[in-house]
Amino acid sequence: MQKNIPGSYRALTMATIAFAANFSVWVLYAVLGLDVAERLQLSSTKLGLLLSAPILTGALMRIPAGFLSERHNPKSLLFWQMLLVAPALFLLPLVESYRGYIWLGLWLGVSGVSFTLGVRYVTGWFDRTRQGTALGIFGAGNAGAAITLALAPLFVSQWGWQSLGPAYGIGLLVMALLFVWLAPALPAHLRAASSEQAVSLAPLKQLRVWRFSLYYYFVFGSFLALILWLPGYYRQVYQLSFSQAMAFTLFFVATSSLVRALGGWFADRYGGRAVNWSVFWVCLVCLFFLSYPPTTMTIHGVKGDVNLSIEVGLWTFTGLMFVIGIAQGFGRASVYKTIHDYYPQQMGVVGGIVSAIGALGGCTLPVLFGLGVDLVGIHSASFMLLYGVLAFCMTVMFFANKADRFQGRVEEALSHNFLKED
Repeated sequence: MQKNIPGSYRALTMATIAFAANFSVWVLYAVLGLDVAERLQLSSTKLGLLLSAPILTGALMRIPAGFLSERHNPKSLLFWQMLLVAPALFLLPLVESYRGYIWLGLWLGVSGVSFTLGVRYVTGWFDRTRQGTALGIFGAGNAGAAITLALAPLFVSQWGWQSLGPAYGIGLLVMALLFVWLAPALPAHLRAASSEQAVSLAPLKQLRVWRFSLYYYFVFGSFLALILWLPGYYRQVYQLSFSQAMAFTLFFVATSSLVRALGGWFADRYGGRAVNWSVFWVCLVCLFFLSYPPTTMTIHGVKGDVNLSIEVGLWTFTGLMFVIGIAQGFGRASVYKTIHDYYPQQMGVVGGIVSAIGALGGCTLPVLFGLGVDLVGIHSASFMLLYGVLAFCMTVMFFANKADRFQGRVEEALSHNFLKED
């Protein structure tokens, strides 16, 4: 493939903006859920289910979207996907029941497939040496969550909660029209190669694909879950106002999203596996401290009792979340760089599976967060759970890398006839 296909940067720019618009819709319940939880007096578990509704359909539909993007024009698919989501936004002010919010959330979740469609569209424009950087820039569309966290409070303060849905609906329709007008079509030879290529399911039989999915479950799934969970956490644990909680969450989302492009560059330069391993260690250390609940101890000393109070304060908590967000941004980019290294011709199928499993993290983790808080009675139970998930991912990664190195030595020995008889 040529290194500079005409229109490649315009394609990347428009795809990134479209993904950002869709992502802002996908996480809309992160803001709306606070009002719904207060009005309907929801438990932590019910709130987790509400927040997970859009993520569920967005995750599950990424798999068929990946297959479709291999056979059909991903630009057209992305346009029609945005048109499909818009009506749900206009219906949002009419919903009043918990069940209604769940059903409408499932509809809004269709916006989540924009990532899979966008990946398939973007990868066609760049060669292998620049895939990490290109996909990192595209993935920075996660900053669409920052749009919601920044603009939604403004709409609420000026026009009330009922204004959110229609405002987002108009914005998404405008985005769909701009995308179909300004985004270039894939070159003819790439469209022909895509339509003629048979969709192979062979990669899905390889454990490597599911291992990548597990990594993405943490670096993207937990990022998505934290977007939904942090506003309520800040309000309940640190008694912040609505606007303050949104501002702190916005800081986490914006920094984590914007460094994704830098993470892609690092993955191109140093390798996706090395970046992933570094990311996991950084997050493990931070989660250890975040998991520690507020504790008061009395030590019986020589001259009397000594009272100790240990807790993670607001600014320490925010600093640790900042580090985790940066690391996750690097990790999300490096996983997709690694996928392209192994499956450059099957980014739709393999990328769809990996992104679907990752998005399921954003669906299941908020529910598990809520269950943990309700059962254990400790707010930091959510971070204890994340610590366990990450420890499992690192264990799998360690043994998988060890097995890969062993297999490489065996293949090298076979190639030099070390294991063959004369």
